Amino acid sequence: MAEKRPENTYKSVTSSPSHPPKAGSSSTIKPANEMDLPSAEKKKMNKYVFACSLVASMNSILSGYDTAVMSGAILYIQDYMKISDTQSEILMGSINIYCLIGSTVAGRISDWLGRRRTIFIAAVIFFVGALVMAVATDYWVLMAGRFIAGIGVGFAFMIASVYTAEVAPATTRGFFTSFPEIFVNAGVLLGYISNFALAPLPIHINWRLMLGLGALPAVFLGIAILFMPESPRWLVMQGQLGEARKVLEKTSDSSEEAEMRLAEIKEATGIPEHCNDDVIQVPKGRSSGQGVWKELVRPTPVVRRILIASIGIFFLQQASGIDAVVLYSPSIFKKAGIKSRSSLLGATMGVGFSKTIFVLVSTYLVDRFGRRPLLLISTTGMIFSHVVLATGLTIIDHNPDKKLTGLLALCIAMLLTLVAFFSSGLGPITWVYSSEIIPLRLRAQGLSLGVATNRVISGIIGMTFISLYKAITIGGAFYLFAGITTVSAVFFYIFLPETQGKTLEELETLFEKPKPHAPLHSENK
Repeated sequence: MAEKRPENTYKSVTSSPSHPPKAGSSSTIKPANEMDLPSAEKKKMNKYVFACSLVASMNSILSGYDTAVMSGAILYIQDYMKISDTQSEILMGSINIYCLIGSTVAGRISDWLGRRRTIFIAAVIFFVGALVMAVATDYWVLMAGRFIAGIGVGFAFMIASVYTAEVAPATTRGFFTSFPEIFVNAGVLLGYISNFALAPLPIHINWRLMLGLGALPAVFLGIAILFMPESPRWLVMQGQLGEARKVLEKTSDSSEEAEMRLAEIKEATGIPEHCNDDVIQVPKGRSSGQGVWKELVRPTPVVRRILIASIGIFFLQQASGIDAVVLYSPSIFKKAGIKSRSSLLGATMGVGFSKTIFVLVSTYLVDRFGRRPLLLISTTGMIFSHVVLATGLTIIDHNPDKKLTGLLALCIAMLLTLVAFFSSGLGPITWVYSSEIIPLRLRAQGLSLGVATNRVISGIIGMTFISLYKAITIGGAFYLFAGITTVSAVFFYIFLPETQGKTLEELETLFEKPKPHAPLHSENK
């Protein structure tokens, strides 16, 4: 049984008469499964939603860039500041721990100030963090800049997916909510390219420029955000039905779908169907997300299953070891046998290209074949890549005096294959799936729990990977990741239902336990 809706205590605060029901409005709207909506394959792209998703996902470029650029910059920072491997690990991985603050705070801020203003705040944080890192005079100033940037990463990971999911129509929601992951990968690639292009500069300049260039996209984002609309779902939560209707008219495939989406959002937030004024009074606390944490800590059975699915996929995404590859590609390639810095950075660019190109595969297929098939294919391919890569690295590690060119090529190929499988499934679908299944009232702060879990695991891996492979060998580390990814595939198969094509308000019913059939009794005994 679905959650009990809050008591309807909403009042009109406009003096104008209520809007009469439009054609296809709440009084005559067909259920979502009866509407003749065009399929994702046949309909035209909604250019307005495309532009909104594009701008919102710019935050993700910044988070990808800030995370990846350090993989090359650290080679020169170590020489310039004379820091140890332990300090390097902390500098590299701590950004994901810092982003815990950002992702947790962003959920509450986005419920309070709105999704749009939260995106702007993230851009400002990124700008400040990049400048502090660029002018750092010692390790601790650099860590302070990394801390600020980490908060920005937390904001970006949470708000981009929430905003895009709430703006996009159901038929293309998978496509548009893949945008943040596409831009994360684009940011990773730009970070690697920056490393390679700026490496020849003097050591006191190159790493500063690598880190400082992250401020430029933040300026563009801060300007572009001024032209974006607010999320219609947030507007409804504030009682601004008129503004929400205008946004939905622009972001839906038809006027009928816009009215249907508005009716479903109203139902999800407990607003009576007959409330059609432009502005209504929302009960205190409900509009700003107060009480949400209490519902998350003591969830209903349905919400509990949703949280297990959401937090589980976020946990397993990072436990697969992907950020060890993103952060430590030069170290992995060095273990495989590549020696020169230019070759290490060049090979690392290949990782960025592979991640960026193959995330487009998921974007193209997610609304055609669904979330589950791509997740299962992705994790199966990652298991294979992990095992072969681990085997190759183990053989090379046991033959340090031999030049094993064939195995070096195999390790490079498997590392690129690993990130390709990740980016074509597990990478983007984690964000698509989680932003879909969490109920509207809980979405921003509920998603922040998943993001926080994701970043903690990423931070732990980032801050311990060098120590891990020193303890169990580089091959052993990837065998470990292969085992965890196997657990992931089993979890996805058992616990994650398909969400393709369903509206955000319908998805909650997927996590209800099926009702037992009543026993059949014969009328005549």
